[in-house]
Amino acid sequence: MKKVVLSLGGSVLIPSLESNNISRYVPVLGEIARHMQLFIVVGGGGEARRYIEVARSLGIDEGTCDETGIRITRLNAALLVGALGSLAYPVVAENQTEAMAFAESGKIVVMGGITPAQTTDAVSAVLAERVGADLLINATSIDGIYSADPKKDRDAVRYSTITASRLLEIVSGDTLGAGSNTVMDMVAVKVVCRSSIPLVVLDGRDPANLSAALLSGTFTGTIVSETGKNPFPLVDTAPKR
Repeated sequence: MKKVVLSLGGSVLIPSLESNNISRYVPVLGEIARHMQLFIVVGGGGEARRYIEVARSLGIDEGTCDETGIRITRLNAALLVGALGSLAYPVVAENQTEAMAFAESGKIVVMGGITPAQTTDAVSAVLAERVGADLLINATSIDGIYSADPKKDRDAVRYSTITASRLLEIVSGDTLGAGSNTVMDMVAVKVVCRSSIPLVVLDGRDPANLSAALLSGTFTGTIVSETGKNPFPLVDTAPKR
């Protein structure tokens, strides 16, 4: 069975508690888990940024702001675990070693953040490396990787494929503070570079995009691969003879 690590952006899953997309994701994740071993790392989203902004206004240092954000990612992860019910391991993993142990159950494994100054994308990349994942997916609020910020530059071009080394050049200009929200942080991309695990960045605002990508290999987004090899299909859909 293929192993897939999904970095599920908090801005996608829980932009706010009132407008969360958990119930939309549950059936999609359940169907995916029937075909592959699934690890999910949940981001902090809008709620984490709200807490961090308040912490900063109180003069709290960035390291403590980071730890606050980590707590929110784990709360978000706990909501997803609860909603998945028997499909998920009932405890949120607090590090990659726990995630690997929980995977022995055959259930979906969910975790949040781990270390200050490290985003959940970086957590996902290291987890993918440790479990020997066949694919790392970054489900975010944009439809792939662009040559520039598409919200600021109308001439930005979306890449259908890109090398990890080129992606590293793109993200190297981004700053990293508590609650930062970039396409991927530099630590995550460096891990992708060294591990050679293929990465797909896609628009996660519609859960159907994720299932289409993983179950049929059809999606709009960006494949990051140093070799240029397409990691799809992950699921053999050919009729049995």
